[in-house]
Amino acid sequence: MREAKLLVQIGWICHAIVSLAILVFGLVLVMVPTGEDPALYRADGLASTGLGLFGALIVLIPYRRMEQWAWWALWFYPVFWAAHLFGNLPPGNDHIHQVVFIALSLVGIVLPVRVFFGPTQSPRGAGVPGGKRTS
Repeated sequence: MREAKLLVQIGWICHAIVSLAILVFGLVLVMVPTGEDPALYRADGLASTGLGLFGALIVLIPYRRMEQWAWWALWFYPVFWAAHLFGNLPPGNDHIHQVVFIALSLVGIVLPVRVFFGPTQSPRGAGVPGGKRTS
């Protein structure tokens, strides 16, 4: 049980780092838009802020409760960052942050997979630690 808690804790911390980075990036872009079209950059910043906030809420509440749907929903992060990396999409040209975010989000998904879907997990992922039914 202690190992399972540790794996989930490492997972949510990895996802929280990615969520916080997206949230901060979005807020910076909203407050200090760069480029030729400030309104477009503010809109992108607002969208990034929402993505980071929404991801953080998923991580901090249902993921930490070990709800299976949250585990599935967080597959968005590695797919999102892989699309940015392989599509040469912004922000930046160095792409190191994209590799780091892909790695962090994959660690957050793969490391606790047995906790979320192991033999003791409840069939519907009710979020009960270890999946043990109380009734």
